[in-house]
Amino acid sequence: MSRRAVLATAAGAAAAYPSLPQAAQAQSGQPSAASTTRTLRAAADYAVEKVRSVAPNVNGFPVGTKFEKWVYSQNGDWVGGFWPGTLWMSWLYSGDDTFRRLALDSASKLAPRQYDTSTHDLGFLFYPSWVTAWRLTGEDTWRAGAVRAADSLIQRYNPRGRYIRAWGGLNEANNAGRVIIDTMMNLDLLAFASEQTGDEKYLDIAVEHAKTAQHAFLRPDGSIPHVFDFDPVTGAEIGPGTVQGYSPTSSWARGQAWGIYGFTTIYRRTGDRQFLTTARKLADYAIGALGPDFVPVWDYRAPQQPHDIKDASAGAIMACGLLDLAAAADKQHYRTVALQLLTALSRTCLTRESSRAEAVVARCTRNRPAEDGIEISLPYADYYLLEGIMRVLKPQDVDRAIDLSAL
Repeated sequence: MSRRAVLATAAGAAAAYPSLPQAAQAQSGQPSAASTTRTLRAAADYAVEKVRSVAPNVNGFPVGTKFEKWVYSQNGDWVGGFWPGTLWMSWLYSGDDTFRRLALDSASKLAPRQYDTSTHDLGFLFYPSWVTAWRLTGEDTWRAGAVRAADSLIQRYNPRGRYIRAWGGLNEANNAGRVIIDTMMNLDLLAFASEQTGDEKYLDIAVEHAKTAQHAFLRPDGSIPHVFDFDPVTGAEIGPGTVQGYSPTSSWARGQAWGIYGFTTIYRRTGDRQFLTTARKLADYAIGALGPDFVPVWDYRAPQQPHDIKDASAGAIMACGLLDLAAAADKQHYRTVALQLLTALSRTCLTRESSRAEAVVARCTRNRPAEDGIEISLPYADYYLLEGIMRVLKPQDVDRAIDLSAL
C-alpha cells in the first residue's frame, strides 16, 4: 500500500496498550459532557472577544507578552503563523468576516519568508496561515506560496543523517548536526506539498526525518529530550542534548507535546503504524506525568516538579495532539484527558481577571533555563487553545482549516 493511501480503519492499526497510569486516569466526580461543553464554549467566547478587542491595534506578529502586553516581531520570527491562525479560528467560531480580513492581511506579511532557507520553522509559519488561507478561500496564491516554503524547507535536509537541521544558515557549520523535536510539527507542510504537486520528494523527506527522530529521541519510557545531535559530515549519532529543557535526560513538557502532535500527524499522512506507536508512547508518558490540576509543569523531570512553574502552552498543544490521537488510534481515553486539559486551561489559565491583558492564555513559559519568558502569554498557547476547543465544538470547521483526514 502506498504511504499516502487512506487507511481503511485507524482502529486496526492500533496495538494493544496497558491502561493509563493511575495518576492520569479520570478521577471520580468528573464534570458531565454538558458541563464540559459549557466551559469550553465560555472559553472560546472569551478568547474570540479578546482577539476582537486587541486585533485593531496589533502591528506585527505577537511573540510573547511583557507586562501583559504583546511584544511584536515584524518578520514573524518562528511564531508568525500563529496570529493569522488565531484569527482564522476566531472567524470559524464566530462567522465574523472581520477576522477573515485580518487573517488574510496578517498572513500576507509573511510572504518574504517563503524563500527563507535559514530556519526549520516554515511549517509553523505557513501551515496555520497560508495553508489554512488556501483551504478556506481557494485562492491559489496561498497554495503556491506554501509549496515554495516547502521547497525552502527541504534544502535543510541532510541525507547523510536523514534529518532536517533545526538551526543556522545552510552554510553555517555551527548547529549543522542539531535536530530538535519541534521539527516534527513542520513536517505536515511537506506532506501538503506532496499532495498538491504529486511529487513524493517532500513527503519522502518528512518520513525520513520522522524515522530518524523516532529512533534517536524516543526513550524506553516514552519520554524524549529536546535536542539530538549528529555529525553533519558522517551522519553518525552524537547524543541527546537540550536548550529549553532542564537537562539532556529530562522531559521538556512542550517538546513532549510537539512530539505527540507531530507523530500523530505523520501517521495520518502515511499510515505507518510505527509512527502511531511512537505517538502513543509519548502520550502515555506525558499523561502519566500530569499533576491533578492538569496544567503541565514546564519540564516533567525538573527537580522542583510537580511544584514548579507551569507551561499552559504545553497543555494546549498536548490537548490538540491527544484529540487527534484519540481519533487515529480509536482510543477514547486520549480524548478524555484532552478534555481534562482543555477544561483545566479554560478554568485556571485564562486572563479573565486582568483588564490590561492582551493575550488569552496566561501561565506560559517560553525558555526556563534562559530565564526568558517565565509565566507569560505566548501566541501558540492562544492558537492551540482555540484549535483544541474547535476540535471539540466544531470539528468539521477545523477540518476545513487544517485537514484532519489522512492523505
